[in-house]
Amino acid sequence: MYTVAAVAAIVFLAALLWMKNDPSDLKLSAYGATASSHGAVQPSALPPMRGLAWAARSREFWILAATFFVCGASTNGLIGTHLIPACMDHGIPEVRAAGLLAVMGIFDMAGTTMSGWLTDRFNSRYLLFWYYALRGMSLLFLPFSLAHPSNGLSFFAIFYGLDWVATVPPTVRLTTNTFGKENAGVIYGWIFTAHQLGASLAALGAGSIRTYLGDYRDAFWISGGLCVAAATLFIVTRNEMPQREVPHGFAEEPA
Repeated sequence: MYTVAAVAAIVFLAALLWMKNDPSDLKLSAYGATASSHGAVQPSALPPMRGLAWAARSREFWILAATFFVCGASTNGLIGTHLIPACMDHGIPEVRAAGLLAVMGIFDMAGTTMSGWLTDRFNSRYLLFWYYALRGMSLLFLPFSLAHPSNGLSFFAIFYGLDWVATVPPTVRLTTNTFGKENAGVIYGWIFTAHQLGASLAALGAGSIRTYLGDYRDAFWISGGLCVAAATLFIVTRNEMPQREVPHGFAEEPA
């Protein structure tokens, strides 16, 4: 614990002392900038609370926030918190269960990198549809894998690891395309807040289900169903999320 705290303090000091906000802070041009863009006035990002008020007026924000809520509820809050005790409930040793999470972490890096590559080349909505749908189906079948760990539990760890953070690149792309590059960081921050709310609710909810019903089966099925529902949101909506313009005067600081 103390080691983690010390490392966090070092990272905080390094960011405070040396991290810059913009390439111009180092007298450099932005990556990919052209000569014609030099000296051009760049739009500034909305302040956080005003950015939330603006984004909350759009259906697109709530779609992204709701689906990322489900993302958090099906990863950090559920699998990250409850997979090991769920395995132990089925007689799987704690060390082997922890090894499954380690395998997920390894394949997570590969899956997220590949997702970024795919996001540059394919429609992000369709990618998110498949990510959530496949994640949902894997969670629906997880109770059967736990009951018969020799038949697919290792495959589940590999598959789920590939899908764990794969939703992030296309979600960021849709946020950027919809709310503009200058506001992507602020709006995505609020979308990620929904992710953490989903994770916390799933951590509490799955634990409560285990306490009162005696196993995690229903928790996995509920989360799987939510993932399938999240997938459908990207199919029933329009083909492209339109660019949202900041209303005149909305980004201005109050007098």
